[in-house]
Amino acid sequence: MTTPEPIYDRKDQLEQVQSGLLQGERLYAVYDGKGVGTGYLALTDRRVIIADKSFVGRAVALVSMPYHKVSSVAVVSNARFTGNFFSTSSIIVTSAGGVHHEIEFRGEDKARYAHDFILAAMMGARS
Repeated sequence: MTTPEPIYDRKDQLEQVQSGLLQGERLYAVYDGKGVGTGYLALTDRRVIIADKSFVGRAVALVSMPYHKVSSVAVVSNARFTGNFFSTSSIIVTSAGGVHHEIEFRGEDKARYAHDFILAAMMGARS
């Protein structure tokens, strides 16, 4: 059985994440973030990786959150929630320490994939 190639938006982000994977870690997706503060979000079989560009100057932090340290994943909606759960392209990932990371993706499908992947991993449904 072959391992499927990871889904990604930008090759440079994919290569950056691949260079920092742990031995045996499997990468599923690397999605580019829109807006100020977020570079990208990556999903592996062990953790969520977020490129946080919210620091002063040109500093970037690569934040790794093992799924057992993620306390919640939320869908962001505007005040006119229409009843469609995924009518947005943003999610918020909260660490066990209460730090929130909001990521706006380039499409609702990517937000849904990331949300569902993280939720499944948090609930132990993904190995």
